[in-house]
Amino acid sequence: MKDIISANKLTKTYQIPIKQGVLKSIFFSNNRELIAVDKIDFKVKQGESVALLGPNGAGKTTTLKMLTGLLYPTSGEIEVLGFTPTDRKREFLRQIALVMGNKSGLSWDLSAMQSFNLFKTIYQIPENILKNRLDEMTELLDIKDQLDTPIRKLSLGQRLKMELVGAILHRPKLLFLDEPTIGLDVVSKRKIRGFLRYLHKEEQTTILLTSHEMADIESVCDRTIIINHGQIVFDDTLEKLSHYYQDKKYLTVTFKKPVKEEKLQQLGNVISSRELSHTLEISKSTQSTVIAKLAEKFPVDDIDIQGVPLDEIIEDLFTQTK
Repeated sequence: MKDIISANKLTKTYQIPIKQGVLKSIFFSNNRELIAVDKIDFKVKQGESVALLGPNGAGKTTTLKMLTGLLYPTSGEIEVLGFTPTDRKREFLRQIALVMGNKSGLSWDLSAMQSFNLFKTIYQIPENILKNRLDEMTELLDIKDQLDTPIRKLSLGQRLKMELVGAILHRPKLLFLDEPTIGLDVVSKRKIRGFLRYLHKEEQTTILLTSHEMADIESVCDRTIIINHGQIVFDDTLEKLSHYYQDKKYLTVTFKKPVKEEKLQQLGNVISSRELSHTLEISKSTQSTVIAKLAEKFPVDDIDIQGVPLDEIIEDLFTQTK
């Protein structure tokens, strides 16, 4: 598979005004430099599904905007699909799509169908292909009955589903997604995750996604790039990320009657407690011993064994790189 995204020492800085007196600010400008993205290198191959993760202010959205040509980099080189994104050439724009969960790309005064007919003209999509495409996509997302409803009258979940359909009508090779499930209900999130996985698996669409929802990452992406303070701190598969924490296990133990937390501390680190339920952090190597002691010394009703949740792994990486 060839590389369709290549970033080399990609950097974006901003000049932030420093507060000073009114007279001084008139005659002297005083700024400080804010580094949003700091000389990052990465490549994305055709057909990959990649998560771009990081805390607020880490540089994720800035990176996405540079890759789509919405922002000029301060320095470094970018090549996307063989183009320089900021040239915004028609051939480049026809092969990409950007969906931002907190911004609308469809006109609020038009129905989704009216907007899609406009896209049909812009992208020169034949009528029969548009119909087949809409039938398939709206069926997958369960929004066929809302096609003629003005966008402003749709719920947030319905609107975002329409945004996704509009973005992929022309079958882009590369789909950029910034927080695609932000603010949605559980059912809408599940629909959108399944839809994105379908695009990736069935249509070989390359996906680059940012999200604070760990379920988005686990459901849609195979590779994770983690950015913190503008720099890449991890770039590999989700399996490799979880592998680093494979020795740690969480036991959530439900008891038939209350037990004292101090006694449980002798078996592992108690990280949460309720009246009849406690969660212990233990080493994988001691798992069988701890379970045997729990069953022997305590009135155990049930034990649930889990690995470290992905969001805690990510949070730990952020903490290590502060």
